[in-house]
Amino acid sequence: MAGYNDHFKNSEGSDKKRRSILALSRSFYINTYGCQMNEYDSERLASFFAAMGFTQAETPEEADYALVNTCSVREKPHHKVSSELGRLKKIRRKNPELKIGVCGCVAQQDGEALLKRYPQTDFVLGTDAIARIGEAVELVEKGEKVCFTEFEGGELKVPVFGRQTGCSAFITIMKGCDNFCSYCIVPYVRGREKSRHAAEILDEIRFLADKGVKEITLLGQNVNSFGKNLDENINFTELLYRVNNISGIERIRFVTSHPKDFSDELIYAMRDLDKVCESLHLPLQAGSSDVLKRMNRKYTYGEYRDKVLKAKELVPSLALSSDFIVGFPGETAEDFEMTLAAMEEIRYESLFAFAYSVRPGTKAEGLADDVKASDKKMRLARLLDLQKRISAEISAGYKGKMAEVMTEGFSKRDGGVYTGRNRQNRVVNFTSRKVLSVGDITDVIIHEAKPNSFFGEAAED
Repeated sequence: MAGYNDHFKNSEGSDKKRRSILALSRSFYINTYGCQMNEYDSERLASFFAAMGFTQAETPEEADYALVNTCSVREKPHHKVSSELGRLKKIRRKNPELKIGVCGCVAQQDGEALLKRYPQTDFVLGTDAIARIGEAVELVEKGEKVCFTEFEGGELKVPVFGRQTGCSAFITIMKGCDNFCSYCIVPYVRGREKSRHAAEILDEIRFLADKGVKEITLLGQNVNSFGKNLDENINFTELLYRVNNISGIERIRFVTSHPKDFSDELIYAMRDLDKVCESLHLPLQAGSSDVLKRMNRKYTYGEYRDKVLKAKELVPSLALSSDFIVGFPGETAEDFEMTLAAMEEIRYESLFAFAYSVRPGTKAEGLADDVKASDKKMRLARLLDLQKRISAEISAGYKGKMAEVMTEGFSKRDGGVYTGRNRQNRVVNFTSRKVLSVGDITDVIIHEAKPNSFFGEAAED
């Protein structure tokens, strides 16, 4: 905490002044939408509030400050923000002193328009303005409306900060994206690629390991690009080797990888590093190379297939997941059949799939959205049905086998059953004759493979 507090005082100005403003016991509430990076940013926001003397409330009704940390990658999360702000408006009628803030990608994208569209909003913090929350609070306390959406220049720095930790934690290693896929808003709301210095990342991981964290997930819009803009000679694979050497850390995961930058070097690291889990999220998006070209993905299906099949060959227990978009402008029935064929050939354990929707400000906004809504709905249903079958077939292969499971606690449905995840990131509920603690790693024999989880029994020593 000392490192974080020093940063807060230096970057935010007079700490004493803010503490005098916030002398009374006050609370904050954060509702987070979207990706793991938003969850990480919410943890940072919580640490800033804690440094100002706030406590965290369980509901917005109990809070003095209510924040919505937003996602704008797809249309539905954008609508959720509108709904949440409507809910907070009703709460504010009963509690006129409630202050409302919008953070994250929608804040970055819409900026001051949010203050006009939703007058109940007091402040807007873009994706580069997390560390300015103290400044925003000070101005809001004076009755001002605040909007901070400027992108910061220079290096990406995230000093160690205090947070509540269990056995797992997220660590942002870079932000932004330089790929400019035609459908994607990320480069416009997260900015261009910027990596953190390796020493800072490793310090944060050691800090977390000292607090009992055993599993870390390295985050970035494209982790494969890590290090390209740094003045040190390091890439993502080298970072994995360094993290693998940190005492106390037992498991390493990472998201997300871009297929065009997914290298043989990284495959070898996944094979050779004992702490790197056999779990890979590698978004394909479409099985048609023509569609991929219009998406500006910068690879063909054949190039993707060759990489991923090599990874499966060298890491036999590898569990693959992916993202797909159906109904992208110009997608024909034949293009869609290629996507289904690709799923059969690659065989993912799980995936996220969505019907295409226009994101304002992207290059694809200029393309005719020429796939009928009914066709999008039908294609999405077919894709999900196929994945359901493939997932069931893969899951059946786990039955009777041993899985290494990290205990996360007791199952919410059954207090006598433990729950955790295997190295492939699948949920495993299991019984054990021994008393286990959060973070304990144990071998579990899988007896039953359910659609969304496994059930088993801890192996006897």
